[in-house]
Amino acid sequence: MTAAILTPVHTTATTADATRTEHDCIGELQVPASAYWGIHTQRAIENFPVSGVPVSRHPELIQAYALVKQACARANVQLGGITKTQGRLIDTACRDIYDGGFNDQFPVDVLQGGAGTSTNMNMNEVIANRALEIGGYEKGDYSVIHPNDTVNKSQSTNDTYPAAVRLSLVFALRTLIRSCDALAMSFLALSHRTENIVKLGRTQLQDAVPMTFGQEFGAFHTVLAADAKKLNAEIARLSVVNLGGTAIGTGICADARFRGLVTKELRSVSGVSVTAAEDAVAATSDMADFVDTSSQIKRLAVHLGKIANDIRLLTSGPQAGLVEIHIPARQAGSSIMPGKINPVIPECVNQSVFTVMGMDTTVSCAAEAGQLQLNAFEPVIAHSLLDGITILAHAMDTLRTNCVEGITVNEQIGLARATNSASLATSLNGYVGYEEAVRLAKKALAEGRSVHDVAVDEGVVRREILDDVLDPLKLTRLNK
Repeated sequence: MTAAILTPVHTTATTADATRTEHDCIGELQVPASAYWGIHTQRAIENFPVSGVPVSRHPELIQAYALVKQACARANVQLGGITKTQGRLIDTACRDIYDGGFNDQFPVDVLQGGAGTSTNMNMNEVIANRALEIGGYEKGDYSVIHPNDTVNKSQSTNDTYPAAVRLSLVFALRTLIRSCDALAMSFLALSHRTENIVKLGRTQLQDAVPMTFGQEFGAFHTVLAADAKKLNAEIARLSVVNLGGTAIGTGICADARFRGLVTKELRSVSGVSVTAAEDAVAATSDMADFVDTSSQIKRLAVHLGKIANDIRLLTSGPQAGLVEIHIPARQAGSSIMPGKINPVIPECVNQSVFTVMGMDTTVSCAAEAGQLQLNAFEPVIAHSLLDGITILAHAMDTLRTNCVEGITVNEQIGLARATNSASLATSLNGYVGYEEAVRLAKKALAEGRSVHDVAVDEGVVRREILDDVLDPLKLTRLNK
């Protein structure tokens, strides 16, 4: 039969509640006639009504799984495991799914038992039924293309699901890295604009020595840029897959040539430099790469939270706080206090950071809980990581566009505090000694005067020297 490319119409079963009958090893079950999924997916829908969050929440995972299945089909055609016609129909179906037109056909809860089997079978069934539709056949006509025997040929959940998760994390990390780089560059631009504007540094929330606003914002850029590099390094680790290992890594039910061939095909269809794991048995059960990825995401979250905290402190006020910077007013801050404006964007970022902290704990617990040749808890690892990455990327984007790009600094307050701080006595240690510098600092504080004026009056150091060593801007550049 000549294949006709049909445009899918995703209707629900509301049309007289039409169904079709499918069967599995347990028995028969009614499946909505309009659904591209089948009996295995239907059972999973009924078995896991837990979080209310479907797999479709993570389009990266659906895209990645479609690419994995596409690579497997191409390898199977070359090895004679499926016919060229079956391969062509499956290949087209996988492209359609990758393009996002079938995301609503992945309704299984993210918190599913079975180590991802429900998601794998959901994918197998949607591919099979879409391929049948493309070929002009009825959904459920599995004598032509079968979810297990054809779409899942030479595969197991235990090698395809980890490969799809890894690939989805590569896609998601690319987005996160772009958001991180963009935020870092925004801070770098802010640093350049304020590189010569003096302010007072602080340690333990107490006055320290002078610095510039540019140095403070530049430090934010530095840590974020380093985080982006760390995350980029994770991509190479996640690009090692156990495809071809099938059930436990031994490759049962797969041609010995399949593993190398499918890895090559996955590189081709995904554009990711995937390689085959040296030890497929270890790779099937080991979750260490996910733990490492989670740790690097948490590292970024820690830095982002600290930055948000600093912004909230620096903008505190407007009358009784530090008020050293101004951030854009985004919304009214109180339902009762007129005119109050709160730092809502940094607060939102902080809450995103807290969520990522929980993500990291979940991933660690799930990775440790694996037993023997498989970790049954990979679905919650995948969901937690993909959710955490998405949240953190969005948090950085909103911090950049709704806050950082609109930051201005209070130059007058910054200079006044740096000039009049008793901490400037630190630079006199080499001239009068620590004890004398302490005395001058305490006297300046007690009299409400600058260290410069006190030192001039007492004549302990020549005025021209004091003018030089107590210049706040010069003090910020001693390391150059």
